[in-house]
Amino acid sequence: MGTNDVILQGGGEHARVVLDSLLAQGANVIALFDPKFSGTLFGVPQRGAYDRSFRADAHAIVAIGDNAVRKRVAEDTIHRFTSTVHPSVVMSPFAEVGPGSMILQGAIIQAQARIGEHVIVNTGAQVDHDCVVADFVHLAPGVILCGTVRVGQGAFIGAGATIIPGKKVGAWATVGAGAVVLDDVPEYAVVVGNPARVIKYNTPPL
Repeated sequence: MGTNDVILQGGGEHARVVLDSLLAQGANVIALFDPKFSGTLFGVPQRGAYDRSFRADAHAIVAIGDNAVRKRVAEDTIHRFTSTVHPSVVMSPFAEVGPGSMILQGAIIQAQARIGEHVIVNTGAQVDHDCVVADFVHLAPGVILCGTVRVGQGAFIGAGATIIPGKKVGAWATVGAGAVVLDDVPEYAVVVGNPARVIKYNTPPL
């Protein structure tokens, strides 16, 4: 992590889990920035809107669950990014995790899996061998990516969904909770069910 001092962009519900993970790692979280919140969270000051001049030596994580919002905020953040990997995570030493990513309680990351930047691997999600997860993806609690799955930028995989080996999920696609993906998912598609089927398409993010 370099310096052990960390700031969070975001003060809402997802930030609570990320903050808990950082504290469990022993990080010194010195501020949360979110214009909607004030006071403290788990003893950490909430300082309102993001201050670019605040502690330039600190690292940052954008603790926002919405992928498109997380991307916009990350692009506006000038602090260097760090990641968090909760102590309960089982992660191969041969896996890679990019800066800004959040690997949360009980997740499993297997050998030669590659996790991009600003990715959320949420509670109990599993990323098997040789998977590639692009930037700004969110794997919700209990997701299972079987071996060699590819997930494109900004995709959201809902709680408990399973992607069978070798399949691709396109950029900014949405896989509904509990879906079983047996075929590739096109970019921007929304798929649900078992087997997963396309029901509509997302609007590309701005």
